[in-house]
Amino acid sequence: MQVSKATGSKTEESRKAKRVFPAGQTGLFVLVTALFFLWGMSNNLTDILVQQFRKSFELSRFAAQLVSTANFTGYFCMAIPAALLMRRRGYKMGIVLGLVLFGSGMLLFWPAAVSGRYLPFLVALFTVGCGASVLETAANPFIAQFGPAETSERRLNFAQAFNPPGTILGVLIGARFIFSGVELKAPQVEAMKKAGTYGAYLHAELMRVVPTYLGLGLIVLLFALLLSRMKFPSPGSEHSGESSGSGSFRTLLQYPHLWFAVMANMCNVGAQICMWSNLILYMKQYTPVTERRAANYLTGTLVAMLVGRFVSTQIMKYVPASRLLGIYGAANVLLMTIAVTRPGWGGAYAIVAAGFFLSIMFPTIFALGLKGLGDNTKLAGSFLVMAIVGGALFPLALGWVAQKTGSFALGYTIPLLGFAGVGVYGFVVPLILPPPENTDPSAEVITAEFGQGF
Repeated sequence: MQVSKATGSKTEESRKAKRVFPAGQTGLFVLVTALFFLWGMSNNLTDILVQQFRKSFELSRFAAQLVSTANFTGYFCMAIPAALLMRRRGYKMGIVLGLVLFGSGMLLFWPAAVSGRYLPFLVALFTVGCGASVLETAANPFIAQFGPAETSERRLNFAQAFNPPGTILGVLIGARFIFSGVELKAPQVEAMKKAGTYGAYLHAELMRVVPTYLGLGLIVLLFALLLSRMKFPSPGSEHSGESSGSGSFRTLLQYPHLWFAVMANMCNVGAQICMWSNLILYMKQYTPVTERRAANYLTGTLVAMLVGRFVSTQIMKYVPASRLLGIYGAANVLLMTIAVTRPGWGGAYAIVAAGFFLSIMFPTIFALGLKGLGDNTKLAGSFLVMAIVGGALFPLALGWVAQKTGSFALGYTIPLLGFAGVGVYGFVVPLILPPPENTDPSAEVITAEFGQGF
């Protein structure tokens, strides 16, 4: 009987270690997961802004990429301050502060539009990026730690699966309310310039961004108020595997798998933002589509990503997350090669299909980078969020290539290289990961099987 009890106990502990969701925290888990939907809406509205600002301010191909640069530079600047804040005050402070900055940046679009200048918009986008940086520095490691360590990749992939619906809604809103559907031909532009009405047309196009961003900003600030009233775990015990220490930057140097993850995440986000923010410009150059129709293909990319998130999280039950990451990176290298060598409808469809394989990259890299870090998780998470600066740098490189060559297709060699870096990381990371962490046998979950909880 003793052997039987011991065996039963081990079986129970094994079953709990394989579970995904923590029990008794349903409301908090749902609300924090909702944040992934919220910032997804904003992130892909910037893809609409690249085209809208290029038209409204008559920007070059390179200058239009500053939309992404301003937004994602905010990630780089605020990640470490956010981690230091959360090390002292906990995840709740980080999430609420991130939402406040996020919403405030969106409200700045109103005075920026009234000014009629490009720079105030870049300042507003930088503020939005700062808020998103704080938010992601808090929410990603919080979800990854919110349960057994063995299922951190699946748990974070589940939460991140709610990001694509937000990005899809963001693009749909942008295409409907920001794009006017009016696309003037060169003779029409010349006629309006002679009549003195072209400036008023450009300003009217610019003002179309204001209602969308004001509405979203108010929603974000209301959400901050709601989260500020929620009860979070205390800063010293925010998940069962974390001790009371606060970690240190010096200790992080002992974890090579973290730094490989930082580089991989920079490649991943850079490639992702290049792929999305230039799809409309790519299609405008090589296909006879309108802005709104091109935005539908961007939506298609995000739908593919949404499907990929849910399908791939199930595949991870049978295929190691790192191996799947390597396979998906290689698949996107192939698809970007098609986009470069077959500009037109074939390349556009390849970019759309790449969304499926992009699906698991960010959450899987993030979760693998945090493996075995214990007290250092918050600080390590800040470096992984700082790596989102790839979204600021890679589009500039693509814009430079496109401007020098006159070809957005050749510009897609930049995301090709980024996905190659992700693929290499996926196949190499098992060699450098630390030994599996000990799990807390008392951890409870919402459901016994993934996908049956909500």
